[in-house]
Amino acid sequence: MLTRRIIPCLDVKDGRVVKGVHFVNLRDAGDPVELGTRYSDEGADELVFLDITATIRSRKTIVELVRKVAENVFIPFTVGGGIRSVEQIDELLRSGAEKCSVNTAAVSNPDILTQAAQRFGNQCVVLAIDARRSKTKAGHWQVTVKAGTEPTDIDAVEWAVEGAKRGAGEILLTSMDADGTQKGYDIELTRAVADAVTVPVIASGGAGTLEHLYDAIVAGHAEAVLMASITHFENYTINQMKEYLRSRGIAVNL
Repeated sequence: MLTRRIIPCLDVKDGRVVKGVHFVNLRDAGDPVELGTRYSDEGADELVFLDITATIRSRKTIVELVRKVAENVFIPFTVGGGIRSVEQIDELLRSGAEKCSVNTAAVSNPDILTQAAQRFGNQCVVLAIDARRSKTKAGHWQVTVKAGTEPTDIDAVEWAVEGAKRGAGEILLTSMDADGTQKGYDIELTRAVADAVTVPVIASGGAGTLEHLYDAIVAGHAEAVLMASITHFENYTINQMKEYLRSRGIAVNL
């Protein structure tokens, strides 16, 4: 039986973890090193660190902060935000990250996925997709870039398929419509992408209850679930999440 992963997400702005709704109205959630350490100690399977203003401000990810977080956590660690080149991926991997997540740069230059996969292995390459429901085509979602501030005409499911073919070893799929609402993941979106690709899909955006995690895995066919609000503000511990999923027949690492 496939073991599912529980992955807290650290959205970082100006050196602090923040969390909002639909990528706006951000509120402070704490220190990234302290939170990362807590989640590592609690038994999270992995950690995602996203420098959410790096692309908008056209600067690189905060490498020193990545190093500090990596020194204090003992679980696989994905970094994203502001990555525009294979050289930056190399620097971040050398700084302690195990994987790198690329969004905007991959849309503008899909070859970065192939180049990174060839150099580091596709297990190190995560394609992040921020998707919003199309207002003109029912059952479709459009890719957005630059931390959700800029829409594109790219279909999210088609882009996920192409990204996997180009070398992404994993898809980090965030529903902008559900993000921060704590009303549940966009199951339809998650399932559409998960069923279309052969690489693992991480469901992101909308977790509010333990049942939402279960739904993303069972109904959404996600291999892993990402969350922020319900962990940062201590609604649930990592152990509570795992015990709940295990009680409902989902294989997890304890």
